[in-house]
Amino acid sequence: MITIKNPRQFDKMATAGRCVAAVHEAVVEAADVGVQLQDLDELAGQVISDHGCRPSFLGYQGFPAHTCMSPNEVVVHGIPGPYRLAEGDLLSIDAGAIYKGYHADAALTIPIGEVDEESARLMEVTRQALWSGIDQTRPGNRVGDIGYAVEMGAEPYGYGVVIDYVGHGIGREMHESPQVPNYGPPGKGPRLRTGMAICVEPMFNLGTAETLTKPDGWTVVTADGKKSAHFEHTVALTEDGPVVLTVSDLLTARPSG
Repeated sequence: MITIKNPRQFDKMATAGRCVAAVHEAVVEAADVGVQLQDLDELAGQVISDHGCRPSFLGYQGFPAHTCMSPNEVVVHGIPGPYRLAEGDLLSIDAGAIYKGYHADAALTIPIGEVDEESARLMEVTRQALWSGIDQTRPGNRVGDIGYAVEMGAEPYGYGVVIDYVGHGIGREMHESPQVPNYGPPGKGPRLRTGMAICVEPMFNLGTAETLTKPDGWTVVTADGKKSAHFEHTVALTEDGPVVLTVSDLLTARPSG
């Protein structure tokens, strides 16, 4: 588990975070009906390189791409391939970058063309839950405070809160302790401290919370085939509260109200 001890460490993670935000901006602009996921991944790789960073995902435990591209019922870890985006799809884009040994990681879900009301609500509720979790990411709170805030966002809608995959610490490694579940009782779990960096990462499904992994060993899908949404930010804990390192002026801004 990293503790950010000096401004240089913070600046390195912030640089990686700005790279991830730039990847999301470029991919969202390019994503459209008929576009292949593998072409979006190639674009992401170029953006990462242009920012003087390396991809966190490519080669990680054998993962074969720069990003995870997860359409519709794919929850996480979708491998970008020849699939062409279609009207009404949801697409989750998960990207990570390394700058001088420090990682940042973020995800968002976007609509392709016009989507139905049910899908639009799923995206917005999951995005709001991300910020509810971030608001609890403060020194003195506990990991369970984050998970509870996220889980309560899903409860009024009956969404399945994915339990098999969770948020995590981040720093010199992409996945560090502590694990940050999207559920759980408040006031429980590891205490949050100034200098920590974590990823808050809600994943909500329209139906069951249960997931299955495809034979490729990576692609995780909803067990009932219903759509999923995924949002994530890298957050540094400071004395003044949470600082989001992967936020973009264009995308995934804090909801109003």
